[in-house]
Parts: sequence; structure tokens; C-alpha cells
Amino acid sequence: MNILIFVIILLILVLVHEFGHFWTAKKFGIRVDEFGFGFPPRLFVIRRGETLYSFNLLPIGGFVKIFGDNPDEESVNGIDKNRSFVNKPKYKQAIVLLAGVFANFLLAWLLFSIGFMSGLPTSIGNEPKGYSVTDAHLVVVSVLANSPAEIAGLKSGDKIIAVQSGKDEIKKDINPDILKSFVISHPNEAIRLSYLRNNLDEAVKVVTMTPTQNFTDQIPTIGISMDEIGTIKLPVFRAFWEGLKLDWSVTKNTTLGLYTLIKEGIGGRGSFSSVAGPVGMVGITGDAYQLGFVYLLSFTALISINLAIINLIPFPALDGGRLLFLLIEKIKGSRLNPKFANIANIVGFTILIILMFLVTYHDVVKLF
Repeated sequence: MNILIFVIILLILVLVHEFGHFWTAKKFGIRVDEFGFGFPPRLFVIRRGETLYSFNLLPIGGFVKIFGDNPDEESVNGIDKNRSFVNKPKYKQAIVLLAGVFANFLLAWLLFSIGFMSGLPTSIGNEPKGYSVTDAHLVVVSVLANSPAEIAGLKSGDKIIAVQSGKDEIKKDINPDILKSFVISHPNEAIRLSYLRNNLDEAVKVVTMTPTQNFTDQIPTIGISMDEIGTIKLPVFRAFWEGLKLDWSVTKNTTLGLYTLIKEGIGGRGSFSSVAGPVGMVGITGDAYQLGFVYLLSFTALISINLAIINLIPFPALDGGRLLFLLIEKIKGSRLNPKFANIANIVGFTILIILMFLVTYHDVVKLF
């Protein structure tokens, strides 16, 4: 089930991205030869006008074939050269390349907005002015590896409803400060946490753990980060405004995170532990599905933003790499050799595939 949901999400995100390229190319009078749903081998095709719409066996995304996107003699000097991507003004080429990225940002905005209309999980203190959060719980955000919490079986998304040690027990109004104080005040004592796990299983679970000393400040800890999270539901117009603000905030933070990841990788300090490939994404998709439909919407929006930002990296085979080639052509005042551009894109694509296999291998290793 998790794999199916992930495939559907991936299909939607890639098709939205490719539709951005497709729509703007059509608007600029560029010939579009094919719009593919999934990847070959082909199942069947439908022709509408000059464009072939293919439906393919592998439902892991899609593609669009724009005439002149990969320049050759026909697209540069052929009979239909005026409708070739490569012969259009540079600004039109740039808009076509950016349209896929823009479509992913728009999709994320729409999904966040629908989330706010339906009831989006929101941290206490981050709710929009004039609105209040309902059904707030202390939620485990992350669990430190090899910590008492991980050994006891706590996971991200668990809702803590009570904590007890001996006769001391707290069941109501638990927040991060209260739980932290409770742990600190019971050093070297076994404490019990009662919690709920996801929306499909409302049975209360109880685990026992003993806090360990933090290596830096010697403060007892159970090894979790947590937040008080509830649900915020907004009217339509406010939902779209807050959805746009969240879209921008996530985009900014994701860009900074990717910059840090690349910087550490170049400096030799990078690690695959902070990167998830297809196998890891299937697991995360399952977690989001278990938490509920709105969580799955938010997760899809996050992936859409990640897809957009990654595509803007100035690396061959990505939209950002093609934009870089356009900039170089604009500066030098002449077109790059088509053979060079095509070879660079093939090499870039090969490198990306190798990286994907490496990340996937690391995902599989983490399962054992």
C-alpha cells in the first residue's frame, strides 16, 4: 500500500512539473511532439493535433518531448525551425524551463491551502492571528538514535498523554517544558510514558525507560524532540493566504537546508544519513498516510517544493543546468555547440542516476 501511494504521489508531482513545460511551450507556439504519462514501454497512444499523448507501463512520472529541446540539425535549420525551442528568444526558453518548477510551487500552495481548509496540524504559537488551535497534543517530532526513547519503541508522530514515575503522575496539559522538567526531576528512575500512535489506532500504549545523562550538560534526557501540535482550520480566503506564506517559508528553509547539505558534501563532511532515496521515501509516505490524509497532503506539498528546488540546481540534465546554458549563450552572444550541450546533459543525467542508486543502497542498508 505504501509503495502504491508513493507511486501515485510521484506520478502527480512529475506530471504537474512536465505540464508546466508543456503548457508554456504551447503558448509560445513551440511544437510539442509528445506528452508521456509514465515511462515506456508504451501501452497505448492518443493523438490530438500534432501532439502524441502516450500512456506507458511504468507509472513513475512522465515526460514531455519539446521540439528543439535537444538541438539537432532538423530543429536548428529544418523546415519547422521557427517552431523549435532552440530558435525561440532566450526569455521564452527560460520561461518554458522555469514553468515546471513554478507548477510545483503552485501545487504545494494549493495543497497547503486545502490542508488549512480541512484542518492542518500546527504548532502551538504558530497559529495565524485571530485563530486558535484545537485538539492540541504533545507530539514526538524526532527520536535520537540509540536513546532510551528509541530503545523503548517511541516514534515520530506519537502523542504523549501521560508520564509517571512511582506516585508522581501527570496526565493533563503536558507540554514540552513540563515533560522536560519531569524527566530532569527523576534522574536514574524508570519513568512510564503513555501515548497514542497515529489516527488509525487509538489504543493507549505504555512504555518504560530510564533517562540517561546528556553528554554536553549532564542533564537527564530520554532522547526526543517534541512540540505541542494541534489543528487549525481556516476559511477559504485566509487558507490560501496562509498557504502561500507556508509555501514561501518551506521553500526558504528547504533551500537553506539543501545549501548546507551541498556545502558539507563538498567539504567532505556530508552524509547519506540525512538523505532519503526511493526506499526511504516509501517509508516516510507510509508514516504520513498512517497519521492521516492532511499529513499526506502536507507531505506531498513538501516533496513538490523539494522537486522544484532540486530542479533549479545549475547542474546538467536539470532545468537549472539548462538555464545556466542559456545564460552562457546570452553572455557570449552565440549558441553553444549542440553536441556539447547534449553530451553534458547525458553525463549529468548519468551522474544523477548513480547518486540515486547510492542513496537507494544506503536506504536498503538502513533497513537491516
